[in-house]
Amino acid sequence: MHYYHVWVRSDRYRAQEPLTYAWPDILATGSIVRVPLRSKEVMGFVSSTTTKPAFNVKPLASVMNLPALPATSVALAEWLVRYYRAPVGIVTAQFLPASLPKSPGGPLGGPDSSLITATSIDWTLEQRHALETISHPDTYLLHGRTGSGKTNIYVELARRTIREGNSVIILSPEIGLTSQLAQEFRKAFGGRVIVLHSQLTVKQRLAAWLDILLANTPVVVIGPRSALFSPIQKLGLIVVDESHDSAYKQEQAPYYHATRAAAQLRVLHGATLVLGSATPSVSDYYLATVRRKPIIRLSKLAKSNSLPKSSITLVDLKDRTHFNRSPHLSNQLIDSIALSLEHGEQSMLYLNRRGTARITLCDNCGWQAVCPHCDLPLAYHGDTFHLCCHTCGYTQPPFFACPVCGNTSIILKGFGTKAVVEEVRKLFPGAHIARFDTDNSKEERLDQKYAQILEGSVDIVVGTQMVTKGLDLPKLSTLGVILADTSLYLPDFTARERTYQLLTQVLGRVGRGHVASQAIVQTYYPDSELVQAAIHDAWAEFYEPELAERQRYRFPPFCYLLKLSCRRASALGAERAAKSLQKQLGSLGLPVTIDGPTPAFHEKIGGKYQWQLVAKAQDRKYLLELIKQLPANWSYDLDPSDLL
Repeated sequence: MHYYHVWVRSDRYRAQEPLTYAWPDILATGSIVRVPLRSKEVMGFVSSTTTKPAFNVKPLASVMNLPALPATSVALAEWLVRYYRAPVGIVTAQFLPASLPKSPGGPLGGPDSSLITATSIDWTLEQRHALETISHPDTYLLHGRTGSGKTNIYVELARRTIREGNSVIILSPEIGLTSQLAQEFRKAFGGRVIVLHSQLTVKQRLAAWLDILLANTPVVVIGPRSALFSPIQKLGLIVVDESHDSAYKQEQAPYYHATRAAAQLRVLHGATLVLGSATPSVSDYYLATVRRKPIIRLSKLAKSNSLPKSSITLVDLKDRTHFNRSPHLSNQLIDSIALSLEHGEQSMLYLNRRGTARITLCDNCGWQAVCPHCDLPLAYHGDTFHLCCHTCGYTQPPFFACPVCGNTSIILKGFGTKAVVEEVRKLFPGAHIARFDTDNSKEERLDQKYAQILEGSVDIVVGTQMVTKGLDLPKLSTLGVILADTSLYLPDFTARERTYQLLTQVLGRVGRGHVASQAIVQTYYPDSELVQAAIHDAWAEFYEPELAERQRYRFPPFCYLLKLSCRRASALGAERAAKSLQKQLGSLGLPVTIDGPTPAFHEKIGGKYQWQLVAKAQDRKYLLELIKQLPANWSYDLDPSDLL
């Protein structure tokens, strides 16, 4: 009998160590197995052999007739547990599907390497320099303005990698962008391209995962952050597109950040890692500078043209004389949309708020409709005629009278993407309008409608931040930023960075060399240095003061952060628990600063009150020590992307 350490795929198993099972045959590291766990059988993989333990050991339920997971996948899983102190059961779920068929079928095979389409691109000098610089395995920061041809560079690097016999991972922050990326890569690599993300059906995801595991030729895997855990044997290139995006941070256990996991995977494979962005994160840019990693700048458009530069008009939202035709769209924006429609061109309207109205209140007594579980305003959705909490999902019918004073004059204040769509329909009744936000049904999603938008059958695109990234629409001539300040005054150290990134990214949808275009930016603060830096693409004017402020107040990249949270039935109970833990952690004498306790930004969620502590340290190992001391009913986020 042989004995093995096995990583089990179960969120019920919260320990940081594998379990031990027995099997009569010799198994390789990474072997995929089924094991008994309490009253169920679950998937798992062998991480190592061990000696016979002193306690009774259960046998494996079965060994799958599949190739073992790559040793690099096993090593990455072990790193995730150590680096984030994450539970083994949850980490294993990143690497294995919930179940596997007994007979998975034959290998993918893929097209012959001679069928890879040759490049026919007229490279700019900057692009040539980038391709020459990315010449050996390392981490590269590709800082390229929107429209500078980063995707073409990714394709050429992938072509080079596949010819060397290695596979490629291309990460995208939004599932909706994978369609565009997959389309570009399929032109060059055909059936080698495998798309893998959570919105595929269970059957589709399983088929894609098996294709990767069984592939006997190099493949190109495209997907969101979870694509990093694909079972690729020989990996030569990892690209993190829009690497600044907050979607690369996993907001549930194991709370990993994709760029850090990608950096570790690069080391394990000896591969090349490219972080591509028009607006790199402050931390990534600073660390690349300090560690002397190559920073490659693309400042010019990839497509040379004789079109004039995109005009950008700032509209002061405080001056309501600009809004005598619509409460939300300025006269300048309405005129520009009309001109685009007249020329058979497209318009895009960006607003990072969902729904129809943000607040429902009584104009007599001031009562406001709030979620009974979260104490947050209920957003009104006019298309479905209901009120919704965007935090916990609670819904109810709208109010026709105030439940406090009986007044029938109920006011809807604030507005979201659905209200913008309603307004645009009134102004342009013949236009074909499409809305993209997280309220979309499966059939309405951006990845499902991308081909229609690209061919121009959609006249006006309305959306949240998902429309700001990566889209290259040849017929887009008008861009409207409905409210540029939505994220600027959030109480968080990343608020200025997010605002700069979002504004720069959305402005990059126009002026890409296709058609003459203009952008109308509506803002309450047109003279803001941040807004001015974004509209003039003045990276240094944003980055340098932002970095100085981070250093002054000790925020990343000048320290490590740990966010600790507790939820209790009462606000007083949450406050007491937070104060007690603060005292306990402070008594450890570690070189750590603990801020708080304070109520969380969303103080009440799902009927529970939430308080938090924030720990800062120069050495990350001390934050790992704090995690070891946490009571069972506390949660933690190591290296959080924000403190909200």
